[in-house]
Amino acid sequence: MTQPFTIRRTVQFSETDMAGVMHFSNYLRWMEDAEHAFWRSLGLSVHDACRGEGGGLISWPRVAVNCQYSSPARFEDELELTVRPVKLGAKSLTFEIEFRRGAARVALGTTTAVCCRVEPGGAFQAIAIPDAIRRRLTPFVDAAPT
Repeated sequence: MTQPFTIRRTVQFSETDMAGVMHFSNYLRWMEDAEHAFWRSLGLSVHDACRGEGGGLISWPRVAVNCQYSSPARFEDELELTVRPVKLGAKSLTFEIEFRRGAARVALGTTTAVCCRVEPGGAFQAIAIPDAIRRRLTPFVDAAPT
């Protein structure tokens, strides 16, 4: 069974409000950073050449994002972010990103993205997730808690 992917981040002063609490919008930025680190750990990218499947460039535009906050993160808190792909559809992928400070959950977010070929002129065309990518993601989805 594959272990969940985890990174650590420290809350910077520039990420806080006047009370020293991490601003809610930064959770979304951290979710994206953690997701990108996960893709890199697989030797992939969210903006990469499509191997096979007609070639070209693929990207993963978001179609849904959610974050539920449980406890404030404050300046200089060290947080652990765990990324879990929890749903692997034909064309879409949903990640769950959990924020923890020690044993305490700070927040839980989800993002759903669709695998798209970037067409000339920048238009997106939804495509089936290429088999090479699906094979790398499947062990993580199988390891996700139910």
